[in-house]
Amino acid sequence: MNDAIRPQPGIMDIALYQGGKAHVAGVSNVVKLSSNENPFGPSDKAKEAFARSVHQLHRYPSTDHAGLCQAIAEIHGLDPARVICGVGSDEIITFLCQAYAGPGDEVLYTEHGFLMYKISALAAGATPIEVRERERTTDVDALLAACTSRTRLVFVANPNNPTGTMISASEVARLARGLPPQAILVLDGAYAEYVEGFDAGLSLVEASGNVVMTRTFSKIYGLGGLRIGWGYGPQAIIDTLNRVRGPFNLSNTQLGTAEAAVRDQDHVAKCRTENARMRHWLAEALAAVGVPSDTSMANFVLARFASAEEAEACDDYLLSQGLIVRRMASYKLPNCLRITVGDEPSCRQVAHAIGQFKGLK
Repeated sequence: MNDAIRPQPGIMDIALYQGGKAHVAGVSNVVKLSSNENPFGPSDKAKEAFARSVHQLHRYPSTDHAGLCQAIAEIHGLDPARVICGVGSDEIITFLCQAYAGPGDEVLYTEHGFLMYKISALAAGATPIEVRERERTTDVDALLAACTSRTRLVFVANPNNPTGTMISASEVARLARGLPPQAILVLDGAYAEYVEGFDAGLSLVEASGNVVMTRTFSKIYGLGGLRIGWGYGPQAIIDTLNRVRGPFNLSNTQLGTAEAAVRDQDHVAKCRTENARMRHWLAEALAAVGVPSDTSMANFVLARFASAEEAEACDDYLLSQGLIVRRMASYKLPNCLRITVGDEPSCRQVAHAIGQFKGLK
């Protein structure tokens, strides 16, 4: 290779993102609980919109995403001009780093936060700064103490992935107020819909000039395979992000399906209710066999084991039973397994298998 051809600084420091496993060698009928997917999938209305989109495959999509932005705005009570849509909320995160962080700048994220915050910061040439959590929960004081004159972005997922924990609206507001003037607080609300009555920081966005919120259609809306997300923030920030957004970043299929999905809030409510029921049941069932977890507000539980060795052994046993969960060593939680809340049969199956594993010791 020509040594003179080199990538930008930071690129080679990126460890390739590893998604949750989907297959087990030699096992044909697996239960996948590794990627926090909605076991009920998208609503029937979203499926119908997806099917109709086949008639528009030869047409370019709109560049302004007006239909989807308007639908999101109507459902959440927003200004549609301040909504931006992307290829999953990941792309909104990338836009923020691309537009507001670069060499010499710092991007803060929490100790067990989503890996894409660090990856996107490095890709922009910025310096990612990991800030400790307090018992697997975002620590506002630690984040404020880590801020400097170089801090440009502060990412907080609420509820957090992979811990499932939350901080209160008053704590989020305190964080926003305490940031240095050049910094933007980014509230990642990928799991916000799983919390009854939670606005994911929308009121704070409206009241502040330094807060942006991101959301996704990949979780409760069951559209992970289509990759659709959105963000909301001050007009000046959204206008800036739209300057780096590709004009045709979302297809007609994505736009139409997502619009139908967001308008079907009955499906969202049904999924939220069922998730809460089985999340509570799963956490209780695991605790009964000696596997604790923090109170989760998302669609997964973070099962804690006595050691990394026990967690890995349990994962190996689950794989032998055709059950796929997620190891958490890459999130600095080597003694934990993240288990998606599936449908009732899946939850009962994984709880039974973990009970069997504990009994074999």
